Amino acid sequence: MRRSAISTSTVTTDVVVIGGGAIGLSAAWRIAQRGGRTTIVDDVVGRGASWVAAGMLAPVTEVHYGEEPLLRLNLESSAMYGDFADELEQLTGRPVGYRRCGTLLVARDRDDNAALEELYRFQIRLGLEVERLRSSECREMEPALGANVRGGIFVKNDHQVDSRALVTALEAACVQGGVRFVRTRTKTVQVEHGRVVGVTLEDGSAIGCERVVVAAGAWSASVDGIPAGARPPLRPVKGQLLHLRSAPGRLSTAAALAGPNIRGIEVYLVVRGDGRIVIGATSEEQGFDTSVTAGAVMELLRNAYELVPGVAELELTEAIAGLRPATPDNAPVMGPSVLEGLIWATGHYRNGILLTPITADAVAEVVASGSLPDALESFSPRRFEQISADAGVLQ
Repeated sequence: MRRSAISTSTVTTDVVVIGGGAIGLSAAWRIAQRGGRTTIVDDVVGRGASWVAAGMLAPVTEVHYGEEPLLRLNLESSAMYGDFADELEQLTGRPVGYRRCGTLLVARDRDDNAALEELYRFQIRLGLEVERLRSSECREMEPALGANVRGGIFVKNDHQVDSRALVTALEAACVQGGVRFVRTRTKTVQVEHGRVVGVTLEDGSAIGCERVVVAAGAWSASVDGIPAGARPPLRPVKGQLLHLRSAPGRLSTAAALAGPNIRGIEVYLVVRGDGRIVIGATSEEQGFDTSVTAGAVMELLRNAYELVPGVAELELTEAIAGLRPATPDNAPVMGPSVLEGLIWATGHYRNGILLTPITADAVAEVVASGSLPDALESFSPRRFEQISADAGVLQ
């Protein structure tokens, strides 16, 4: 790769990745595998939205009207996960908690069941593999469900991964692959003559590079130095989650949960292989606030209790909040920017962990060839940059 020579830089590299979550780590790993000298800049590697995520891999369960292109992307990435997880585990010796467990959507009352019936018909029209269940069949599949359950949908190919184990393994893979870590924040992307030439860090030092991958989640569009028209429209969407486990010496029906993920209309329960349970998640337009609120804890526990009464006997070990990076069309932004040398890998909203494998491969391909694969073109940042250009904002 052509080197950038910047007099203010003390370090040079081929690619700087801004952001050390699942997306940034996996992209850096794949770039390094192709021979690119890569540096990740992040002051809290692995401790952002990826650390908070529940790790549901649920493209079918979470399908939404009008998001069919995103569904296809989600399905393709989900199909990659088995090989992706195996490769990571074999390379690093660290488990990532990938479980082929399926997901059971359940209705707590007649209104919920009507909503599930509508969802089921939509899924069938899309050709998705789903199974409609009666209430008795739901409880047979998961005995811990409450007696009020009215029916459900089983999605056998919607699985899970332990997001915290995933980012830990990805960090180890990056270290093994020679990726350099700079544990601070990026202050500015350096631009000269219409192209990226490096980044300036908070301490005033600089790194010269040919390409910058912005994978900073909800903060991606706030990195200084990028022209306004080249910034995708991102907003943070707050999500609060709870972590529970069996209290020592206390039995609970919920402690025996070991089957599928359980999802209701307003809540989900993700059961880890070691018995931990993640309950989530709220969806709040609260800017960059990451405080945990009593109301959210109460709401999540109440909704979970209505599906699985035994959760009341579990120990609450953690309440945490994170920020999902959302775009106006709920789809990710990945690929080369109109600004030469700038690559976006952000805007994954509720699908960041799910889309990790396919995003990493796409970013590595852009670094190597300069182009986004044709099948992913609808997720290019150009869809927003064109809007900005039409409005006379692009500079």
